[in-house]
Amino acid sequence: MQLLSAGAPAIDAGPDVDLDLATIPLLAGRMADGTLSSVELTRAYLRRIAAVDGLVRSVVAVDPTALRQAEESDLRRALGRSRGLVDGIPVLLKDNIDTAGLATTAGSRALGVPPRRDAELVTHLRAAGAVVLGKAAMSEWGNFRSPWSVSGWSAVGGQTVNPHVLDRSPSGSSSGSAVAVAASLAQVAVGTETNGSIVCPAGHTGVVGFKPTRGRISGTGIVPISARQDTPGPLARHVVDAAILTAVLEGREADPVFTPASLRGVRVGVWRRTGFGTETDRVVESAVELLRRCGAVVVDVGLSHLDRIEAAGRLAVLSEFKHDLEEYLRTRQGVPRTVRELIEFNEADPVELSTFGQELFHDAEKAPPITDPAYLAQRRTATRLARRSIDEVLAAHRLDVVMTPTNGPARAVDVSDSPAPSTATPAAVAGYPSITVPAGFAGPLPIGMSFIGGHGTDAAVLRLAAAFEHAASARRAPAYLPTMPSDRA
Repeated sequence: MQLLSAGAPAIDAGPDVDLDLATIPLLAGRMADGTLSSVELTRAYLRRIAAVDGLVRSVVAVDPTALRQAEESDLRRALGRSRGLVDGIPVLLKDNIDTAGLATTAGSRALGVPPRRDAELVTHLRAAGAVVLGKAAMSEWGNFRSPWSVSGWSAVGGQTVNPHVLDRSPSGSSSGSAVAVAASLAQVAVGTETNGSIVCPAGHTGVVGFKPTRGRISGTGIVPISARQDTPGPLARHVVDAAILTAVLEGREADPVFTPASLRGVRVGVWRRTGFGTETDRVVESAVELLRRCGAVVVDVGLSHLDRIEAAGRLAVLSEFKHDLEEYLRTRQGVPRTVRELIEFNEADPVELSTFGQELFHDAEKAPPITDPAYLAQRRTATRLARRSIDEVLAAHRLDVVMTPTNGPARAVDVSDSPAPSTATPAAVAGYPSITVPAGFAGPLPIGMSFIGGHGTDAAVLRLAAAFEHAASARRAPAYLPTMPSDRA
């Protein structure tokens, strides 16, 4: 069996399966008819990691049992006991998701002792027969150790880079999950988001990233920032794969037939958030024209209360981080127990503070407890206003979704990674579904378009995103350019 992927050093020759283009339904069909095995597929991804990941540094650990898992999947299929669409499909997990026998570090050298149990979502993946391929790199502590953290950097994994242009940032914090999927190092990956950590790296690396309604996928067994905002979600090269993986992560059986919605008559509000640059503005205009050609009704909108949401949410998350992280640490053996102990570990470690500091750890240590009236008011304000910002605009214009740019062109990897514009905050703080889909390019750098829905509208958002994906056909495999063409000139 020959398996290929575009845009990287050749690993195999032959036309049978193009990893970059293959979807889970296609692979499941090939395995069902006997023209592909999970072992062959898993070996192809392992070879690809060995050949390509040195360029992008997106995988921090390969599961030594991956091929055995694939063999067990093939045996089940031979006995007529396949567990569904993802049986035998290789999946990477962000390095904050507890995986028995594999280190789960959140990028920190302080968490080097592997957990004893799987996170709940990992039990769902194993029950569905997925092959846990390994752990994906992440921005250390989810970019929540310092305001000047470097996206894609961790003391465990070093600097993950953007596969489209290797001196550009992948964004964060699910950096490795997004990069690995973009580079075809796994069929799909699982990331997590508190405020943009799925959709932002997905947009910057040219893949699909879906943040579901908070609570649909369990966060048990995941290193937290805020249990009131955190949610796991899929990263994939195709919306259909994101929809299938979402169902499995929720503990449901994936629908064997996923049908994109029709865009005709769909009402889309366009939130033209400024600050992304002229190239992103051009991609937004192209997306608007495409929607109109497909029969959608497009209305310009604005989302309100943004400054108040960000201010209240920023303070609330400090209290939540201290409480939720220390509660999580008590479930692990051989690791620090408190934020104070983590601060002291970092101060004594030769690597941890080599690139940026731990100002947010110090702030969290001093933050009020989650029983404090001031904290409770901040959380109520942030969540209430975030929900209002979306609910009111959806209702006022009778919208199905809000569309907005996910990202501007990726910045250069830099040790002073100042905050970039973001459209992720309202959906993240509200706990509402959002998905980014490749929409265009600024030179060689991908630009994503996000679709935001109301509470619980996950299925509708996925179907509309799939329709846009089909109409736009904007995704392309990375070119692994060493730097921007203008820079080389």
